[in-house]
Amino acid sequence: MSKPTLGNPQNTIEILQKYNFTFQKKFGQNFLIDTHVLDKIIRAAEITKEDMVLEIGPGIGTMTQYLAEAAGKVVAVEIDKNLIPILSDTLSAYENVTIINEDVLKLDIQKLANEENQGRPIKVVANLPYYITTPIIMGLFENHVPVESITVMVQKEVADRMQTGPGNKDYGALSLAVQYYAEPYIVANVPPNCFMPRPKVGSAVIRLTCHEQPPVEVKDERLMFDIIRASFNQRRKTLVNGLNNSDKLSFSKEEITEAIESLGKGSSVRGEALTLEEFAELSNYLWKYSHND
Repeated sequence: MSKPTLGNPQNTIEILQKYNFTFQKKFGQNFLIDTHVLDKIIRAAEITKEDMVLEIGPGIGTMTQYLAEAAGKVVAVEIDKNLIPILSDTLSAYENVTIINEDVLKLDIQKLANEENQGRPIKVVANLPYYITTPIIMGLFENHVPVESITVMVQKEVADRMQTGPGNKDYGALSLAVQYYAEPYIVANVPPNCFMPRPKVGSAVIRLTCHEQPPVEVKDERLMFDIIRASFNQRRKTLVNGLNNSDKLSFSKEEITEAIESLGKGSSVRGEALTLEEFAELSNYLWKYSHND
């Protein structure tokens, strides 16, 4: 295999000029140009020759080259058709890479894992455009795609939000969802000068190691997440009012108050004070009301 050649700014500029490539704002494109960060991502993802890696948003193939060196197989999904000829060029030396020109949110990843990896869990690695981070990660979790870990470059504040706990201003529905499905760990903070073009904000690499079993037992996952979303939709409101105002929930104010009191909390408590365990208890308590008939 040839050594990765991208990852230093000079080579990236040469490729972009060779193909007259222009960055698309709508795709949120920021290409990594720092070999140390690339090495860190590959190490953090713990990729071996046994692994199939799904890379989301390979760009010009910078990280893909590193992944191809480390993994048994890489499937790179790129939405921008203008990048496909570039990827065919930069990845031509690697026989273990498949490029798919598709929107990852429309792709059946379960089917892909079955076909390409005999249904064994895959590892996901991505340098994600910031506006699409949450839908992609939640899509992987909620569809119960067989994923062992997700190692992604995201906006620093999103990484902070994913791993924070109750009582913190960054704590919210995303924190709870990520922690229900996975163990988050921030691998590295990455300054804007590691990218081309430079983003306006700092980034971080976060690794989400998927739980084999969720850390809490829930009778109805969707109900719990409806409750979580409702409790953070109006952060200034008490939990009782937040749940009572939700069009997704049909419990009476009395039922909601009783459920919250069953946790040993007063009726003025806000959603951001509750742990994942307490949200699970709350949803299991309310679940009884919807299954009383």
